[in-house]
Amino acid sequence: MQLVSIILPYYKKIDYIRKTLDSIDRQTYKNYELIIIYDDKDLTDFHILTKITKKNPKVKIIKNIKNIGAGYSRNIGIKNSHGEFIAFIDADDLWHKQKIGKQIAFMNNNDIDFSFSNYKKKFPNKIVEVKYKKESIEYKNLLKSCVIGLSTVIIKKNIINYNLFPNLKTQEDFVAWLKITKKNYKAYNLNSTLVTWNFDKNSLSTNFLQKTLDAFKVYNKYQKFSFIKSFYSVIILSINSLKRKF
Repeated sequence: MQLVSIILPYYKKIDYIRKTLDSIDRQTYKNYELIIIYDDKDLTDFHILTKITKKNPKVKIIKNIKNIGAGYSRNIGIKNSHGEFIAFIDADDLWHKQKIGKQIAFMNNNDIDFSFSNYKKKFPNKIVEVKYKKESIEYKNLLKSCVIGLSTVIIKKNIINYNLFPNLKTQEDFVAWLKITKKNYKAYNLNSTLVTWNFDKNSLSTNFLQKTLDAFKVYNKYQKFSFIKSFYSVIILSINSLKRKF
């Protein structure tokens, strides 16, 4: 059974983290290590995390000297990982108990390097299921719509580098997926809903202005698009994102 390294950056999610950790602990696939990157100068939550994970030998907590953001924290997690596969989860998301097992089997059976799944977005008054109907997505189509939910992703470690994620407040995962698919690795979709994404009004990922500004950087800075092409690409990305919410 291959080792899966789970990368989890943590910053002020104490109201969610216990359920997230429980969803990992309940996995039917047991050969994993969980690397938590504590990204907060305030150590209050660090002591709580240490206490609730101290009896679990699968868990390793890395404490950043200063707050560096989720993207760079994931890079640290990758650097300190030992698994053949890298899985990502945010501190307020939940995995279905067969998530890792189904996905690893899917990748092994089909010789896949990069996979993702469907997921649910849980808002205060509704639940939206995000599905991708095609078998796979490549770079040129991913540019138009980031349908890949971060907490659904598992990647073979040998196709990524330690600096996968850029220094962005949001959209850092979008840059990472574009970086991989641009190298001619398709992302393959396991057509099954395996993750629940929880809405948090305080999360940067729910800040529309921040996401829009960072989306422009995705195209202009990281894809080297012109100003006009970047602006147009942000509009297309935003339209497709809105379609997934309604």
